[in-house]
Amino acid sequence: MFAIIAEFAEATERLNGIRPAVSIFGSARTPPEHPYYQLTEEIARQLSDAGFTVISGGGPGLMEAANKGAYHGRSLSVGLNIQLPHEQQSNAYQDVSQTFRHFFARKVMFVKFASAYVVMPGGYGTLDELMEALTLVQTRMIRRMPIILVHSAYWSGLMDWIRGTLVSEKMIDPADIDLIQVVDRPEEVVKAIFDHYEKRGFEPSAREREAHLNL
Repeated sequence: MFAIIAEFAEATERLNGIRPAVSIFGSARTPPEHPYYQLTEEIARQLSDAGFTVISGGGPGLMEAANKGAYHGRSLSVGLNIQLPHEQQSNAYQDVSQTFRHFFARKVMFVKFASAYVVMPGGYGTLDELMEALTLVQTRMIRRMPIILVHSAYWSGLMDWIRGTLVSEKMIDPADIDLIQVVDRPEEVVKAIFDHYEKRGFEPSAREREAHLNL
């Protein structure tokens, strides 16, 4: 228990000054020569140059691409690493690196400091992070923020299922579809985030800060 508390405290202290930040998720298995890697790197570079700290899982694949793009941009590159028996090895493109032993502590940090979620193609871990964010926004446990899926061809089956099954069987409200945006180009990611915050600004309200304390 004390180790978990220490993990939360250390991570919060190290990350407290990184806002505004965008959390980027995607497959750990995608090699550097893949178009998804190059797309992720360019998105992260544009976000970094626009003034956003970029947060990734700190590992290989698209996590590395996100950190690499940000690392060569104007803003910080942050990796929230996790100790796993396979797949996860820290990449070399991190200005701030924080390692976790517990998944749930790491997931809180992704949400706590994010002004947006950018979700690249990925597997179970990526889907887990996506659904976590959607649930927290839908239940108003965190403020509404852009949740952006990149590469429409990859996500079309999921979006069809959400519309055709979840909505039609009344598992979610039709308006819940609007919590997700699907784009294809890096500049669309940046624009979607700025459009969302154009009227309200990046700073959370008092109610939103209080809600974050209950994560």
